[in-house]
Amino acid sequence: MAETSSTSVAPKINVDLGDRSYPIFIGSGQLAAVGISRFIQGNKVLIVTNTTVAALYLSKLEDQLSDKQVDSIVLEDGEQFKSLETLNSIFSQLLENKHDRKTTLIALGGGVVGDITGFAAACYQRGVPFIQIPTTLLSQVDSSVGGKTAVNHPMGKNMIGAFYQPQAVIIDTDSLTTLPKREFSAGMAEVIKYGLISDAEFFTWLEENSDALMQGNQGALTYAIERSCLNKAKVVSADETEQGMRAILNLGHTFGHAMETFQNYSGWLHGEAVAAGMVMACELSMLRGALTKSEFDRAKQLIQRWDLPIAPPAEMRVDDFEQLMYRDKKVLDGQLRLVLLRSLGDAEVTADFTLGSLNSVLSSSCSAS
Repeated sequence: MAETSSTSVAPKINVDLGDRSYPIFIGSGQLAAVGISRFIQGNKVLIVTNTTVAALYLSKLEDQLSDKQVDSIVLEDGEQFKSLETLNSIFSQLLENKHDRKTTLIALGGGVVGDITGFAAACYQRGVPFIQIPTTLLSQVDSSVGGKTAVNHPMGKNMIGAFYQPQAVIIDTDSLTTLPKREFSAGMAEVIKYGLISDAEFFTWLEENSDALMQGNQGALTYAIERSCLNKAKVVSADETEQGMRAILNLGHTFGHAMETFQNYSGWLHGEAVAAGMVMACELSMLRGALTKSEFDRAKQLIQRWDLPIAPPAEMRVDDFEQLMYRDKKVLDGQLRLVLLRSLGDAEVTADFTLGSLNSVLSSSCSAS
């Protein structure tokens, strides 16, 4: 179970996984206030970041680690670089600088940086510690928490990876002041997701407080991030390796990952694809008689409020979805399973839908784009 408490620097959430448990710090000024050195056991650190984030925050982080051997690698920015080739460049940097099993990797960036750094840490010398410092809203509320690490394959997103937990997650909300509006909106797709799958009260709060979030209200922003992380931590603590209920965190992702793969990971942002995928999942939930029309309309309207897509890319066709969706990790024994809603705030992973209703959603969504 996830617990929340207060510390001298920020609200703190503990992801309860026994000896793999770790804290999440959330708030303004966390990069300086938390004292990252206490989570580093050895004398060597490799910071993994990208070209966009390095210019903003790399030197500030390096200054805090002056008592360590600090190396860094700056990756190209974009989902298309979340690849085995990029992963190998991290391994080369570690080997060239003689990093050992006490080395700590630090992911300084968004979801791509966090995922690939975590996977590198899981693999290097069969596992070294790593720390997440997520700098985008999407990575702060989703990918930095829970230990899912991976790289993409040209045939499928996140198909090569491992479950590997960080030592700590440090969420400095100040980093969001430099985040482009489009990326902030993409992160809101994952925030909205938590309301849809397990927290109807939070969904209502988002309906009532989107204006405050859009205006950058610090209190509203910190609350939305903490509530999202609490929702995720609760699920992860109950099902770390996605044997059951953790899959509900993938609402809209089967559709969304198909869109990203179709675009060769160089079109929409992840959150944009998830947003359109969630609308499709909600429509299918409505067609199978679970979600009411009113609930579907509320979900769609909140997603639209953040200028997020509600239909797939115009070039996609039904057969594109059918081909790509069956490569999803939730497919078992050739049977497609999806995350669908029983009601607003209540999700399940199920194959209880007809192919006719699925095809209806695919057809209407593709024609609407």
